[in-house]
Amino acid sequence: MLAREDHSPLKRTPLHALHVSSGGKMVPFAGYDMPVQYATGVLREHLHTRCSAGLFDVSHMGQIALRPKSRKVEDAALALERLVPQDILGVAPGRQRYAQITNGAGGILDDLMVANFGSHLFLVVNAACKAEDEAHLRANLSETCVIEPLPDRALIALQGPNACSVLAKFCADVAAMRFMDSGPRSVDGIDCFVSRSGYTGEDGFEISVPAGRAEALATALLADSAVLPIGLGARDSLRLEAGLCLYGHDIDTTTTPVEGALEWSIQKSRRHGGVRAGGFPGADKILSQLEQGAPRRRVGLRPDGRAPIREGAPLFPDAASSEPIGAVTSGGFGPSLNAPVAMGYLPSAHAASGGLVFAQLRGQRLPMRVAATPFVPNTYKR
Repeated sequence: MLAREDHSPLKRTPLHALHVSSGGKMVPFAGYDMPVQYATGVLREHLHTRCSAGLFDVSHMGQIALRPKSRKVEDAALALERLVPQDILGVAPGRQRYAQITNGAGGILDDLMVANFGSHLFLVVNAACKAEDEAHLRANLSETCVIEPLPDRALIALQGPNACSVLAKFCADVAAMRFMDSGPRSVDGIDCFVSRSGYTGEDGFEISVPAGRAEALATALLADSAVLPIGLGARDSLRLEAGLCLYGHDIDTTTTPVEGALEWSIQKSRRHGGVRAGGFPGADKILSQLEQGAPRRRVGLRPDGRAPIREGAPLFPDAASSEPIGAVTSGGFGPSLNAPVAMGYLPSAHAASGGLVFAQLRGQRLPMRVAATPFVPNTYKR
């Protein structure tokens, strides 16, 4: 998760000084100097988020405004549909939708959130992909849209069962929001963009805030006794328990949305027989897999025993076979379950819940049960 791929200078988010002063252990991640944990440790941070509220710095993510030159947001939606298999035209003002940018082979270039702000679309993309995403948008949509990156904005996430009661002290409007509502809100007198969403499986919010006001807002939220700062370590264990993909690990350019078990995100209007079927890169392959199935699938995995099975571990159909049939893409210890959990890819014939496969760990074959995700039920406000 935290591998460093180059030696270029690390970037800093607008909350870097706050992380350091709060005792954050800083590590390289996606080109940024980011906190992996604080003095309380990953286990406590994870469990605190599940029972109260955790504050995450996700300012390394990319934020992009997609503005239609016609000034009709529908035109921006239809333009973006040329790059993603989702129904963007159907995203109502004040709502957002999960999507994937696909390539000609049906692989995933990135996954992202797309919000309709009424006059334009607001995109949140992954940190490691944001430069490529911006270039891809410019190359394909510049005739109809102005592509405006928003590097002067920070992004913080407040997650957990107490997130709403905490944030409502600074923005009363958030109490009426439901899962995937998104739009401009005033938070503590600051002009922000707020969505009721996140990446922990818990109820919560993501708050886009002007970079110069980010530390003040984060400090105000952390002053509430219900809130702890949370690092990348607990963010990873929380999203794994929630069965959520990490781009570059569980999904990438070699996996289709159907293989990644993301077909739920592709609406009927974009499928065969839909009013705007196809028309996106890799449509033939993706639509075929929607109807006929994919050769492999992302699955949840529950190791028997206490040993976590990490990313890269090969998976075998039995204890003796020499040829692997798949691999673990994310794995670790699930603090909420007090047990290890993992995700990985298996041939569709082996992907049914309850099936048994074996992972190779330090020369041993350890049994794992195929399991439904999420491992921990989500608590989104529907």
